[in-house]
Amino acid sequence: MTKLSVNINKFATLRNSRGGNNPDVLRAAINAQQFGADGVTVHPRPDERHIRYQDVRDIREIITTEFNIEGNPTEQKFIDLVLETKPHQVTLVPDALGQLTSDHGWDTIKHKDYLIDIIGVFKKAGIRVSIFVDPVVEMIEGAALTGTDRVELYTEGYASAFASGNSLEAVTPYVHAANRAKELKLGLNAGHDLDLTNLKYFKQHIPFLDEVSIGHALVCDAIYLGFENTVQLYKRQLA
Repeated sequence: MTKLSVNINKFATLRNSRGGNNPDVLRAAINAQQFGADGVTVHPRPDERHIRYQDVRDIREIITTEFNIEGNPTEQKFIDLVLETKPHQVTLVPDALGQLTSDHGWDTIKHKDYLIDIIGVFKKAGIRVSIFVDPVVEMIEGAALTGTDRVELYTEGYASAFASGNSLEAVTPYVHAANRAKELKLGLNAGHDLDLTNLKYFKQHIPFLDEVSIGHALVCDAIYLGFENTVQLYKRQLA
């Protein structure tokens, strides 16, 4: 079964745009779980422009499913937060400071030694590690040498090509990368721009996906369709 982890960053973005606590990010995390999500994802950034570090601590106290924290481990503040809250999974993303959104995976060959060191820090604390990678077989093979438990395929390229009508062409490099990850006994996650139009096709071609993390599209759909209904609709795409 492929798990659905709901990224609640956009709830925090909306809250922060007006101050106060509406919408309540903690309530969003509780509701996501109540409505059927298998986990909750947050991506705190150094400027705390959406999820704040205190949000992460508060959510950790109420989580009943799986908790996934994404972020760039080059920031000591991020490392300290992950080790303090001990999520079920940490997803390492090579974001630049101030970056609008994630837009590339790790060069697992160039940064092999660094990744080995930082992955070891989190695994020593009993935290499962996933690293964000592009759908390139060589990057998957490099990831296998770092000690990571999983890789997360960066799926913006797939979503863009799928929207242009090139569905088979869009998914093919991801199938190759996924199959190589499976051969190397790496767990497999995916995320970025997956939505109700392209998720089912992706899952059909990579049926052994462990988890997808979806935030922006899911929250946008929830505005029109309702949060509970939207979580269920995404779950059905993965069935």
